[in-house]
Amino acid sequence: MFEHGLDISVTMNIYTQIGLVTLIGLITKHGILIVEFANQLRREQGLDIREAVEEAAALRLRPVLMTTGATVLGIVPLLLASGAGAVSRFNIGVVIASGMMIGTLFTLFVVPVIYTLLASKKAHNRKPATQAQ
Repeated sequence: MFEHGLDISVTMNIYTQIGLVTLIGLITKHGILIVEFANQLRREQGLDIREAVEEAAALRLRPVLMTTGATVLGIVPLLLASGAGAVSRFNIGVVIASGMMIGTLFTLFVVPVIYTLLASKKAHNRKPATQAQ
C-alpha cells in the first residue's frame, strides 16, 4: 500500500482501457516512423532491406526515446496523485507508463525484424513476376 492508503492493484476497467487505446496510438506512431523511414531509404538511396531498416531504426532511435521519455515523465503526476479519483488516475498512469516502456523495446527490436521478414517475402514474391515480363 502507498502512504496515501491506495491499493496498487490494477484491474481492467474503463480507465485502463482508455490507457490502452492511448498506448496503441503512441506505439503505432513509433513503428510507423521506423517503417516509413526504411521505405524512404529503400526508394531514395536504393539500400537493401536490412541496411534500410537498420539505418531507419538507428536514425529514429532518438525521436522514439524522446517521445517515450516525455510520455513517461508526463505520466508521473498521475502515478503520484492523491485524493479523490487517485485510483483511476493511477490505473491509467500505470498502463501508459509501463506499456510505453515495454512497447518502445518491442518497437526498437521486434518491428525491424518483422519488417525485414515481410519486406523480404514481398520482394521475393515480386521477382518472378518481373522476370516473366
